[in-house]
Formats: sequence, structure tokens, C-alpha cells
Amino acid sequence: MSTDIQSKFLRYSPRDGLKISNEFRFFQRFHIDPWLLLYISATSLLGFITLYSASGQDLLMVSKQIMSFGIGLIIMFILAQIPPKFYQSLSPSFYIFGLFCLVIVFIFGETRLGAQRWISIPGIGSVQPSEFMKIAMPMMAAWYLSLYSLPPTLFRIINTLILTIIPFLMIAKQPDLGTSALVLASGVFVLFLSGLPWWIIGGALSSVAIAIPLLWEFLLKDYQKQRVLTLFDPQADALGAGWNIIQSKIAIGSGGTSGKGFLSGTQSHLHFLPEGHTDFIIAAYSEEFGFMGVAILMILYFAIIIRTLQISMQCFHNYGKLLAGGVGLAFFVYVFVNAGMVSGILPVTGIPLPFMSYGGTAIITLMASFGIVMSIHTHK
Repeated sequence: MSTDIQSKFLRYSPRDGLKISNEFRFFQRFHIDPWLLLYISATSLLGFITLYSASGQDLLMVSKQIMSFGIGLIIMFILAQIPPKFYQSLSPSFYIFGLFCLVIVFIFGETRLGAQRWISIPGIGSVQPSEFMKIAMPMMAAWYLSLYSLPPTLFRIINTLILTIIPFLMIAKQPDLGTSALVLASGVFVLFLSGLPWWIIGGALSSVAIAIPLLWEFLLKDYQKQRVLTLFDPQADALGAGWNIIQSKIAIGSGGTSGKGFLSGTQSHLHFLPEGHTDFIIAAYSEEFGFMGVAILMILYFAIIIRTLQISMQCFHNYGKLLAGGVGLAFFVYVFVNAGMVSGILPVTGIPLPFMSYGGTAIITLMASFGIVMSIHTHK
């Protein structure tokens, strides 16, 4: 039955002659999807408001975030004008460029807090090449799989997994296990949408379970192992490794149903909550706006994901169908991992919350990926 659902996903497409209402002709002319733009803008607005409070009313930080959003909006608009066929032809080159940048990180990269993840470019500043792979990986997987008929053969499945595992291992070695997991997920989701039979998915999950001891022994650093152990018993080191999770849970729980009110959060304002403007910003948001505020935020995220999957299913060509679907499902992983980390059901990984956490590179990368999705939707 699951295979039938995947087959329907691959075969489904609207017929030619789709009429566009007058209200949306303006957006269609400039290749912008109004619904996706609305959901992204509303989520970002909540992010600006929360960042202002969580940063201690730091207008400079908020203005930088707004500037990053503006740059991302321009990039999204530009990328939406370019037909998907261009991205399809560009995918291998972009993927190779991303791998090249990861190699440069190993040779000339900057080391901060024990991690070698950045390249310093004169006149531009520090750049994190692993962010490029969040777009390059699903593009490459969609390009390779769309060269042949779907669903893919076992040989092409293995090749796709190899293409996915290479950047995963390179980024994990930096070390940046959170970003590497997101890159891996983006490639695997594209492969899943291509029509994998469930026996292969079950076998892959079994292989991952078998490989966990090896990953624990040879891939994870000591501090990463400590994060996993802290997940099961944060009270064991309440003033050390468990501090972040404990304070985050206190902030979330103290918000109650309607929250303490804007600028009234005590955990973040009294500096009990670590990284309240970046990784743990949803805890600060939850403390001030409560369960109702979090519900609104999750509805917006859900709307972005559903709209992206709708665009994927309405696409006429396999490359756009796989790429848009992969972007939507990868976005779900971003939200799930951050929310799970902050609420104590997943280890702390340092993955920011999309459109909420402070950080220019992350928001620009997200806007660029959704610009490509809009291009897929509007270039019929």
C-alpha cells in the first residue's frame, strides 16, 4: 500500500490549461508563490519580535536579522525568476563546488570552540560552506535520480546514497553532527520520494541501527557523547552539561497556556536560559507567549511544509517534483530537531530554528531554497 502511495505521488500532475485568478496574476508574472511568501513572512515577523525580547532589546541584532531577511528575500526573488531546467543543469557543478569548499575548510578553515567549520573571505567575512550543502545535496540527488525512470533500481539507489554519505561524513568530521544530519536527511528524503519500496527502507533502518555502535565509537566526539548521555539524565550534571536542557524546560513550562507576556520572560532576561536568541529561542518564545503562541508558530511551519509538498505534487517534471518535496521534508526535520532538542526529547545539536533563531547565513540559505521551490511552481 505504501508503494502505491509513492507511485501516485510520482504520477500525479495537474493538466494543462490551469486557469489563474486575476488576484494571483501579479505574483505569477514575477514567479512568486503568494501563500509561501505569506507563511514565511509571518514566521519571520514572529522571529523579529522574539529576537528583540530574547536579545535584551538589542536593536542592532534585530536590524542585522532584518537585513539578512531582506537579502534573503532579494535572493529568493532572483532565484524564482530562473527556470528549473537551469538548476537541473547546474546541480552537479554546485554539488562539486560544495565538496571543494568542504575540503578547503579542512585545509584553511577557522577553528572556533573546537570546531573547524568556517572559511574567512577578505571583504566578506566568515562563510560556513556546510550551509551550501543543504541546497546542493537535494539538488544533486534530484538531478541524478531524474536522469532515469522512476522508481530507481538498486544500483542507482546505492549511487545516490554514496553521493549523500560523502558530504555527511565530511561535515560530521568538522565536527558538526547537526548540520551533517540535515544534509543526510535532505538526500535521503529525495530518494524516498523517488519511490523506494518499503523493504529497502526497512533494511536501511536496520543497517543504521547496527551502525550506531560504530558511529558512537569512531565518529562522535567526547562532548557529543556527553550530550547524548545528558539527554537521558540531565540532573546528573545539573550545573554543567544538563544546565541548558533544565533551564529550557523551566522556561517552556513557566509559559503556561498564554505566556507571561511580551518582554516579561524571566529565564531569558535574567540570563538563566543559554543561547536564548539562537538555538533556544523557542524556549524564550514559549515563556512569553505560552502554548497558544507555540501553536500559532507550529501552524505556520506546518503551512510552509504542506504548501511546499503541494508544489512538489503539482510539478510536471521529476527533477522539480523530487527537489521541492525534498526541501519541504528537510524543512520539517529542521523544525523537529530544534523543537525536540529544546524540549529535551533529542540531544542538543546546535541546529537553529528556521526563521526564528538569529543568524544571517541560515536564513539566507532557507530563502534561497524556497526561491528555487517557487521557480519550480511558477515555471510550468
